[in-house]
Amino acid sequence: MPPARPARTANPADLPPRDEASLRERQRQGRLRVRLAADWRALVAAVGLAEAYAETDVVVAADAGFSDQASLHLHLGPTDPPIRLRDTSLGGMPAQAGGGGADLVLPIGGGLAEGNRRGGAQVLADLLEGKEINLDSGGEGTRLQPRRELHTRLDLERIGGGRLLLHRAIVENGLVAVSSGEGLLPSPYGPLLGPFGNALWTAGGAGSIGLTMPGLAQLGPGSPVLVGGAVGWVVGSGSGHQPQPRRQASGHARSPGAVAAVIVDLHALEPGWLRPCFFEAQGSALLLPIAAPVALIDGATALQAAANDGQLEAPVLDLSVPRRLKPGFGTVSYASLRGGRIEVEGRGLRAAPAHSPRLAEAIARELVRRLEENAFPLRLPVLPLSPRPTLLPLEA
Repeated sequence: MPPARPARTANPADLPPRDEASLRERQRQGRLRVRLAADWRALVAAVGLAEAYAETDVVVAADAGFSDQASLHLHLGPTDPPIRLRDTSLGGMPAQAGGGGADLVLPIGGGLAEGNRRGGAQVLADLLEGKEINLDSGGEGTRLQPRRELHTRLDLERIGGGRLLLHRAIVENGLVAVSSGEGLLPSPYGPLLGPFGNALWTAGGAGSIGLTMPGLAQLGPGSPVLVGGAVGWVVGSGSGHQPQPRRQASGHARSPGAVAAVIVDLHALEPGWLRPCFFEAQGSALLLPIAAPVALIDGATALQAAANDGQLEAPVLDLSVPRRLKPGFGTVSYASLRGGRIEVEGRGLRAAPAHSPRLAEAIARELVRRLEENAFPLRLPVLPLSPRPTLLPLEA
């Protein structure tokens, strides 16, 4: 293998901009040049930003994290006599009537109250695997919808329509969770051993969506992303959206930052991509990979997408303190996290990912293939995500 050529510096402002129309025309002709984020960084290191930019149109970034902040929205057909659903359970899990006669909303989390290590994530997985689930409901009993009880079984083909809404689908950056308390602390990311026995990091660092496109700048309402093997759509800002976090000089967020919510058709999801799971003392959650294209529209975008793990940081937070504002211990580089050890308060901690790098890479490769084959829409946002934060504390 020939030695890598020395990297050459370039002024990002000197690189020629690209427009969406030219990129889509290249895609239509089968000439779109697409790279994984890791391959893009390696190319920039080998040949410099200017030459790498001349050889690349789109970079693909991906995440695969755990979340219980999602809900399944189902549109069921009519019964005879009609029923207006109330007090409903789906697959043994409580579901909320969605306002219509037979619309249901099932949280992906939950399961603690039932004590059976099942929640909405497991119900979703059962449906996608072709299993039947129980639907039990009491009716409100109106003159036009007089039925008072419904007991039946559903599978995916008997559900007229459905959507999975991911309220916190894409987060600009993650955090590093630690515990200063004694003993084992259950957390939404996995068990934390205290005091300062281990650390769990929640985002993928370089190659993740939010650290490849700071501010989620190329995502807005209507932007397409690849979710669990299906085309999903950004619907707007997500839960906990903080569009103005502290940032590095490069523009990359030092904290979770901006958040995008995504919706995807239930019947388009592919079961092989989803991993339902259950966290002790927390409930069920879903491990779901998401990939997004990052169009290299100018030199600044290209330079930000080339940032490596040594240049990117995540905040270290103490989850053992049950308050809204957690004690922080500064930031650590993703290079240290990927190396498996970090230092907090003078102590060395083992660090492990609370996400799936393997699944993220797999969905990224799938999106590269679809973009190259013109089987995935390439669009720049018409509108950006809202500048208004959604993380507003409730005061009592």
